[in-house]
Amino acid sequence: MPKIVDHEQYRKELLDKCFDLFAQKGYGSITMRQIAEGLGVSTGTLYHYFPSKQALFEQLAQEICEQDLSTALAELEGAQTLQESMEALGRYLVRNEDYFIKWTYIWIDFCQHKDSKEMLKKSVFKQTNQRYQKAISDLLGIQDSVLASFVLSFVDGLILEKLWGNDTIDFIEQCALLGKMLTVYLPQHTVVSGSKTAFMSGLES
Repeated sequence: MPKIVDHEQYRKELLDKCFDLFAQKGYGSITMRQIAEGLGVSTGTLYHYFPSKQALFEQLAQEICEQDLSTALAELEGAQTLQESMEALGRYLVRNEDYFIKWTYIWIDFCQHKDSKEMLKKSVFKQTNQRYQKAISDLLGIQDSVLASFVLSFVDGLILEKLWGNDTIDFIEQCALLGKMLTVYLPQHTVVSGSKTAFMSGLES
C-alpha cells in the first residue's frame, strides 16, 4: 500500500529546516540546490513545493509569523495588566534571544538583496506586519495602531542592538520600563485578558 504523504505538514517541516540554512549562509548566498542538499531532498522536490527561493522565503515569513503569534499567546497567558504583559514579553525575548537574532539577520540579508520598499508592498509581507500589529493591540489592550507599531519597533530595536553586540541591553529591564511608560500614557488599569479571546479568534481564522 503506497505511503500517504501529508503534503501540507511536509511543506511546513521543510520550511522549519530552511530557517537554520538561511541563518547559516544568508539569503543572498544560498542557492536552491544548496537548500535542497541541506534538506536532504532533490531539487525537483524542493521546486515542487517552492517555485523559487523568494517564494520559499515568503512562505517561511508567513509560517514564522503564525508560530510567533501562537507562542507569544502561550507566553503571555495569565498576564492581567499591561505592565505584567510587558514583563512577560521581556522574559519571552530572553528565552528566545538566539532565534530572534537569527531571524533579524536573515531579514537584513534578504533586504540587502531585494528592493526592500518594493518587497514590503507585497501582500505577504503587508499581511504578516498587520498580523503582528493586531497581535500587539489585542495582547496589550492597545487600540491605537500607531502605538502598536511603536511597540513593535521598540522590540525590533532591542533585537537589533543585541545583534550588533550591545551587551548592555536587558530585555526584561527594557520591556518593564516600556510597560511603566505605556501605563502612564494610556488610561490607568488597562486589562488585557479580555482581548486574548479576540487574539485567539484571529489565530484560528
